[in-house]
Amino acid sequence: MSGILFVVATPIGNLADASARSLEVLRGADLVACEDTRTTRTLLARYGIATPTVALHQHNERAASGKLLNLLKEGKKLALVSDAGTPALSDPGALLVEAAHRAGIKVSPVPGPSAAAAAFSAAGFAADRFLFAGFLPASAAARRKALEALEVDCPLIVYEAPHRILETVQDLGARFGPEREIAIGRELTKKFEEMARMKLGDAAAWLRAEPQRMQGEFVLVVAAGQPRTPQAADADRILEALLEAMSPSEAARLAAKITGLPKRGLYQKALARAK
Repeated sequence: MSGILFVVATPIGNLADASARSLEVLRGADLVACEDTRTTRTLLARYGIATPTVALHQHNERAASGKLLNLLKEGKKLALVSDAGTPALSDPGALLVEAAHRAGIKVSPVPGPSAAAAAFSAAGFAADRFLFAGFLPASAAARRKALEALEVDCPLIVYEAPHRILETVQDLGARFGPEREIAIGRELTKKFEEMARMKLGDAAAWLRAEPQRMQGEFVLVVAAGQPRTPQAADADRILEALLEAMSPSEAARLAAKITGLPKRGLYQKALARAK
């Protein structure tokens, strides 16, 4: 009989946030697969849990997943955890979970803390959905390119490291405008926790105001913006592309459908370009 893979959410900072069920599962598992064994052993020791641990991190995930899958096939009960929060969410673990599914092994989620959900709930942006982008690219050019590709009408959540936080809030301000609001969650659930909401244009100054504000782990929640209104330049580019393959009337019809702009004006532009 095959075993069970428990995907266990653990505290994002305050160890008291561990749920009774998560502790029960960790205590009853044959093995705990964790991102950093030292971090997980601190949690286990807090609650007197002696379950053995094994490392499963970004550098050994593929090889370790194969070995752990064999244990599951032998009937072992494994608990998968990350250093903090929910595994496989901007953390290792997805490869093992996928392999377990493909092998017909039961996968059981043990829900609990998530930095993204915690920050969103404390941000105060009324919305029934959000876009979770995880960690943005580390290099400035790649980060700005990634932000340019984002055009969403719901709150945006990103994680960031302390050595890039200042650059990232500045890039967010450049991309979405200084008036857009942001909620900055720093060291959530820990001793020096901060949760502050402000305009993007004020975020860099807020971070610089206190030296400790650029330390720790960050979750950024950017407020939703209004859907972008098509500009004349957009319509011109669309028309130019469509006119390469169709008549002015058909190009104007499709351009109006794409941009939401009046067909008559677009048709006049199309005729002028077609001459």
